[in-house]
Amino acid sequence: MIKKNIQNQKGYSLIEMLFYISIFCALFIVVINSLIIMTKSFKQTSVNGELVQSGTIMEKISHEIKQAYDINSISSTSLVLNTKDASGNNKTVQFNSSGDDILFTDNGTLVGALNNPNIQISNLSFTQISTLQGKEVKIFFTVNAIDDAQNKTYDFYDTVILRGTY
Repeated sequence: MIKKNIQNQKGYSLIEMLFYISIFCALFIVVINSLIIMTKSFKQTSVNGELVQSGTIMEKISHEIKQAYDINSISSTSLVLNTKDASGNNKTVQFNSSGDDILFTDNGTLVGALNNPNIQISNLSFTQISTLQGKEVKIFFTVNAIDDAQNKTYDFYDTVILRGTY
């Protein structure tokens, strides 16, 4: 009877190890690439949300114009309205352009910018339209995000009738 000397081989060979490392690296690259794509997508989605949410600026301006009974002064970048507060007392509200912001002033007190710090406002324009039935204000402005890689812009425009005297 001949005994063969068989040794138990434990561990991996060099080829097996290289094969496992290459599979691990490929999976790692796929995961990292997916994370980068998801991060960029999330950032772009949040920028788009901020741009669309800038419509609240137009809503605020339109609401104040509707409540006003007269236009105190108007220029291409500034609008001062005569209106009344909830108690019926006279007050003035003002919207004006300051750099990349639209500032809101209520009765001489600066309330603040209507836009987010990440949003730039450009091309702000107020135009008065007078008819026999009343006064209207045409509003136009463009918004864009500071950190938007795609440089998307949105134009907002509206024409609002002063209804405070009705």
